[in-house]
Amino acid sequence: ELGRQGHVVHFISYRRPFRLNRLYPGVYFHQVDVSQYPLFEYPPYSLALASKIVEIARREGLDLVHAHYAIPHTVSAWMSREMLGGDRLPVVSTLHGTDITLVGQEPGYLEVTRFALRQTDALTAVSRFLCNETRHVFGTELDLRCIHNFVDPEEFKPGCNRELRARFASCEEPLLLHISNFRPVKRVPEVVEIFRRVNERTPARLLLAGNGPEKAGVRELVRSHGLCERVVFLGNQESIVDLMSIADLFVLPSETESFGLAALEAMSSGVPVLASRVGGLPELVDSGHNSWLCSPGEPGEFSERALELLSDEEAYGRMSRRARETAVDRFSIERVIPQYMEVYEALVS
Repeated sequence: ELGRQGHVVHFISYRRPFRLNRLYPGVYFHQVDVSQYPLFEYPPYSLALASKIVEIARREGLDLVHAHYAIPHTVSAWMSREMLGGDRLPVVSTLHGTDITLVGQEPGYLEVTRFALRQTDALTAVSRFLCNETRHVFGTELDLRCIHNFVDPEEFKPGCNRELRARFASCEEPLLLHISNFRPVKRVPEVVEIFRRVNERTPARLLLAGNGPEKAGVRELVRSHGLCERVVFLGNQESIVDLMSIADLFVLPSETESFGLAALEAMSSGVPVLASRVGGLPELVDSGHNSWLCSPGEPGEFSERALELLSDEEAYGRMSRRARETAVDRFSIERVIPQYMEVYEALVS
């Protein structure tokens, strides 16, 4: 989006971001090459990244570096700033969740995370919940600004791809969707249990997109419930726009979520969300108005809310419209990008 507005953006990473899958005006990608020298048991990615930032900063005349995740990117950005010496390069850091709630609190990373947060020139987080959690763990004096995640409403919008939907479900069958990295925090087995209860009372279908360590166990759970004909494992998907457009409900019973970007993308698509009442999700979901929040670990509550919506076409339509309105009015690119621009311009000036 910054590129469309006439700015120049250089992505620096070990792999091209999967959504950066075509040419965009003003947007460039630089791959970090990590030495496989036998002396190193683990390749020193943080050092290679810092060196690449310095190289690009000098060659392209960067005005600032925006690091996403405290570990390792903020540390690498700080090192690059130090290496540039007098050519000071401001560093903006955005916290997304696991860098604070999981990795940053591990004993082996706690102090380096604390150091990184204090060295950055501007610090943002994607939810008020994450701001509070960061201050609680790393110090109340941290100057943190909440800038919520955002969505492109012109990309994620209502409009069912009927041909695609017909591949997975009939017109009469509700289609439930879950997208995640299949890690314990996402409670994917609970997604299956919620679906099982819904399917007992109204024949339905479930799409599971993503890969991760719990996928094999989830697949076995589906088999043990006799649901193999009704649950489809899609694996990783580079584009989830079409999947969102064909779903009737998005199910997210996570143990915690710093924000819930997938939930926002579903709501922007006009798909009501059933999510846990945890983390930053209440900042997005007004329960009973634009989607539903349920008690974590209570699949019965999730399934009842799902059945209520699926059995009342008028109520479903109202919630679908309100979900879309929330995404457009509060979390669109037009609302959020200017907040980042304020941070950038303050540092550059």
